[in-house]
Amino acid sequence: MTQTAVFRLQAKTQSYDWGKLGDVSKVALYAKQSGQSVDATKPYAEFWMGTHPNAPSVVMDDAQTPLKDLIHQYPELSTKKIYDQYNGDLPFLFKILSIRKALSIQAHPDKTLGARLFKEFPNVYKDPNHKPEMAIALTPFEALRGFRPLEEIEEHIQRYPELNELIGDDVAQTFTSTIQEQQDDIEKNKAALKSVFSALMHSPQEQVTKQLSKLTDRLENKDKEDPMAELVLRLNQQYPGGDIGVFAVLLLNYVTMEPGQAMFLGANEPHAYLSGDCVECMAASDNVVRAGLTPKFKDVDILVEMLTYRYGSAESQKMTPQSFGLHSLLYDPPIDEFSVALTTLKSGEEEEHKEIPGPSILIVTNGNGNMRAQGSSYPLEEGYVYFVGANVELSAETSNESGLEFYRAFTVPT
Repeated sequence: MTQTAVFRLQAKTQSYDWGKLGDVSKVALYAKQSGQSVDATKPYAEFWMGTHPNAPSVVMDDAQTPLKDLIHQYPELSTKKIYDQYNGDLPFLFKILSIRKALSIQAHPDKTLGARLFKEFPNVYKDPNHKPEMAIALTPFEALRGFRPLEEIEEHIQRYPELNELIGDDVAQTFTSTIQEQQDDIEKNKAALKSVFSALMHSPQEQVTKQLSKLTDRLENKDKEDPMAELVLRLNQQYPGGDIGVFAVLLLNYVTMEPGQAMFLGANEPHAYLSGDCVECMAASDNVVRAGLTPKFKDVDILVEMLTYRYGSAESQKMTPQSFGLHSLLYDPPIDEFSVALTTLKSGEEEEHKEIPGPSILIVTNGNGNMRAQGSSYPLEEGYVYFVGANVELSAETSNESGLEFYRAFTVPT
């Protein structure tokens, strides 16, 4: 590649009610590094890095060139194959999330369902694509992810009579007998789990409000150190008025992650982020089917039908990264659109990234240092974002005792 293939970007922020406020938000902290002003009273929820039209990144040059325009001018930055396959866009949207209160319980459709929803309800579902995504914790992070082991769900039905009231004795008894008698029949177990989830999510609002009031009143008088009681009470406080999503946490895994831990959210898997800061990468889509912990439109029927109803432990929801150089880890989900590398350097350390045959975006999440590519040097400061074109070898080193941490999202042609 003869022309420059490394460009510093200004990424845009998104302000949603659930975001952290002002300087408490890593989103706001990173945005300030590219000259954006921050309002201490405003929630800064997401930091978008990519070509998505809702918040496209721009090159920090005199013309403030949109990244998509740059790629259109020089398709080789993306490679011809990726450029053609994704119509000149990047295949992924890279984000930082700063979460003050829970996001909605949701799932993302696969490509077949996404295309059908876009065709039938274009005002709600804005594109025909799927939206697999991956979250890597920057700070201690909480989420709901996938269905709990069936034995835990059975225990919750017994422990929380309010849950049993909503799903009904018949559904509860059928579920219990099925998982006890059909332990090895995964499909029958999934069908029984679907019946429980469907009955819960279709509960009349009047009954949800009544049973949730009973549940929270009872938990208020119990041991506040009980993690489930604390979670139920916290979510009810965040979404008062009888949100069915508060009950859904009794069926879904409560997952906690430390910095560097990750989870991949494939199509048709229920999840909700609860608190913390994370790096997120996803296919460039905005398709979301919601059913709880939200004032937005809920599509309960579609959500109930679309889920896989896989079940397992909270720990099983996490990814295992692979080695990616001396000081880097690779998070490589089973999809084509993206992978993410995390590089962590201590004082005096250096890392080389061999040529990646596709486009990438890099964000510095901690510390500072320098990056070398194509014979030039680029400063790395917390919050700096760079686009790196295809087939560019780079190296990074720390500049002082603070160390250096950066994430790099990329796509390779398939």
